[in-house]
Amino acid sequence: MNKPLLQHPLSAAFPKMQADEYQALADSIGNIGVQNPITLFEGMVLDGWHRYTAANESGMDCPSVDLGDVDPRDFVLAQNKARRNLSASQRAAAVTSVYQWAPAHREKKGAAAAPLSKTNAELAVIAGTGVRSIQLAKTVHTDAVPAVQELVKSGGVSAEVAVAVSKLPIKQQNKIAAKGPDAMRAAAKPAYVEPEDASYSGPSESEIKAAQDSAKADLNKVMELLESDDPSAALLKENERLRMALAATESQRDGYMNQCNELIRRVKSLRKMLDKAAGK
Repeated sequence: MNKPLLQHPLSAAFPKMQADEYQALADSIGNIGVQNPITLFEGMVLDGWHRYTAANESGMDCPSVDLGDVDPRDFVLAQNKARRNLSASQRAAAVTSVYQWAPAHREKKGAAAAPLSKTNAELAVIAGTGVRSIQLAKTVHTDAVPAVQELVKSGGVSAEVAVAVSKLPIKQQNKIAAKGPDAMRAAAKPAYVEPEDASYSGPSESEIKAAQDSAKADLNKVMELLESDDPSAALLKENERLRMALAATESQRDGYMNQCNELIRRVKSLRKMLDKAAGK
C-alpha cells in the first residue's frame, strides 16, 4: 500500500474548497474518476489536493505528474488565479505565504533564488489588493498563532481583526480563535479603518519602464538563440521560460482586475454608510 501523500505548503497557502464545491468534485470523481492528473513537487501534492483527497475517499486511482523545471511559486499562483471569490485578506494572506516559502532542498544552478524578493507593491499587484492588505497579511504571518492565521485563510475574519488579536498573549490568542470568528471580532473590537486598497493606485512609471526593459531583453535573448549552434533546442528551452513568464504576467493582470473590483465594492459600501448616516 502506497504511503499517503501530504499537501505541499505552497498548496496549503490557499483556503479549502467550499463544502458544496468539494461535494460536487467528489461526486464527479466517483462517477468518472480523476480526469486531470495532480502535480507533485518535493514528494507532496502541489496542485490537485482536493482531487487527490476525493479520489482516496472514493477508492479511485489518482494519476500524477511531477512539476518539472518550473518555479513552484509561479505555478501555484497561476493555478489558483481563477479563485476570484476570495476576499482581499485571503488573497493577501495566500500571496504572502507563497513568497515566504523556501524550498527544502538546494535549488539547481541557474534557478531563481528563494524566497523571491518582492516589494509590498509588487505583492499587492499579484494579490489584487492594496499595499496595506499585504502589510496586514505579513503581520498576521509573523505575529499570529496558526489558529488565527487559519481563520484569515478560510475567510472567517479579516486581516484587521487578526492583527488586533495577534497583539494578545499566545494562550489568549488560541483560546479566542478556538471560539470562532464572532469571538475574534468581539476581542478585536475593530474601529473604522480606511479602505485597505486606497493606498495603491497601480504600477508606477518606474515599474512600467522596468517591464518594457524586460521585454526588450527577452527579444534580444531570442535573437542570440537564433544565432546559436543549436537554435532549435535553445528556442524550446527559452519558449518554456517565456511561457511561465506569461503566466506570471497574466496573474498580475488578474491582480489588477481584482483590485478594481475590490475598490468598486468598497465605494458602494461607503456610499451606503453615508446614505444611512444622512437618513436616506
